[in-house]
Amino acid sequence: MQRAFALVFLTAAALPAQYKMPNPQVEKIVSEVSEKNITEILQKLESFGTRNILSTQDNPTRGVGAARKWIYEQFRSYSPKLEVSFDQYRLKKIEGRASRVPRDVDLYNVVAVLPGTTNKEQRIIISGHYDSIVMGRPTGAAAPTPGEAPPMRDPDLDAPGVTDDGSGTACVMELARVLSHYEFEKTLVFVTFAGEEEGLLGSSLYAEKAQAAHQKIEAVLNNDIIGSDISGSGRMDNRRVSVFSEDPDDSPSRELARYIRDIGERYLPAMRVDPVFRADRFGRGGDHTGFNQEGFTAVRLSSPEENFANQHTVTDTFANTSVPYITLVTKVNGAAAASLAWAPKPPITSEVTERNGQKVTTLFLTRGKSRYDAALKWKQENPEADLAGYVVMYRSTTAPYWDHEVFVGKVTEYTLPDVSIDDLVFGVKAIDKDGNESLVSPYVQAPRVKRKIETYP
Repeated sequence: MQRAFALVFLTAAALPAQYKMPNPQVEKIVSEVSEKNITEILQKLESFGTRNILSTQDNPTRGVGAARKWIYEQFRSYSPKLEVSFDQYRLKKIEGRASRVPRDVDLYNVVAVLPGTTNKEQRIIISGHYDSIVMGRPTGAAAPTPGEAPPMRDPDLDAPGVTDDGSGTACVMELARVLSHYEFEKTLVFVTFAGEEEGLLGSSLYAEKAQAAHQKIEAVLNNDIIGSDISGSGRMDNRRVSVFSEDPDDSPSRELARYIRDIGERYLPAMRVDPVFRADRFGRGGDHTGFNQEGFTAVRLSSPEENFANQHTVTDTFANTSVPYITLVTKVNGAAAASLAWAPKPPITSEVTERNGQKVTTLFLTRGKSRYDAALKWKQENPEADLAGYVVMYRSTTAPYWDHEVFVGKVTEYTLPDVSIDDLVFGVKAIDKDGNESLVSPYVQAPRVKRKIETYP
């Protein structure tokens, strides 16, 4: 019944001709991602021996210093439009048993910015981490006595880190090469983080700085361990990628995961993009975490087939990494990032005001004049010149994905008659004349605030 209802209202306004059709420019971007280039990047990263943040800083061919300088120069070589820089921090020694930062050390994120045109303040980040680590005792070292901290492994010993996370770094670098030859409305930022293996250090510092600078980061696509297609149990899957996103069910990050699923499968129909409704793998974290903690929209793309025997060991090598799989995941990233960077800004479906010293969220969703309708309103600050209109979305409260869409044109309110707002989840997205879609802005009710009830003694 609901599906038939939705189809009736699809005729309420004329749909853009390209809506739901692949954008030829995005198709071209996907086709330009090169397996050969990704191979060369991975082999070069492996050649540095180790990229541990405590490894040598001044050797021209080995260690983290040589690796970051090479990444920096590669970014610069891709296009003069890329603004390339080191995002540098001086880390203090972290005290404690088995600390991974036992001394002060310099940490460098490598950043390449492709400025946008009409919506340059809106940022889309594609990231991975270039540092590596090998855990455990060196070969032949005696086991620690009970209560004794394990010996530090020499950070200059081999830690190839090709899948974890040379694979994510290769994705970021290849997309910087491809996308830097296009112009986008929004700003694209390509970041290879350092210090992930020591506690998500580089990404957390970057996100904290971005929040302090009031940056408008619309989405972070973080790639970590996207090079493994055979698990340690022997299970193989090279046509599926997991996208992790934080709770609650209609958080901005969850909407980004749904978006990547829709766009990724539109441009790579043979590739299954599988949202996992959890912030990360069970009990673990990645470089998207710091962005979530600062209130930004961020997800993690990762292989569902991890090989734990190779992670953080000397066997995390090029020989144990799948380049074809990395290439497919890179194409998914490219399709999603390009689509977002050309799309309008997401509409605004609520506003926060202060009342009696408390912040109050007003949701632009009511029961309408009849009290039995779904009356939706939204705002769009400085709408884009090529805006075609808006699409009202809805689904069952137990459905994982949006399954009903109503294109309503260039209006900022719409009523679904005799539809209960109690039974469905609603959202709205913006679409331009080329069919590029924004993220969905859901109507999410703020939690009820606990109040103190006065009683007589």
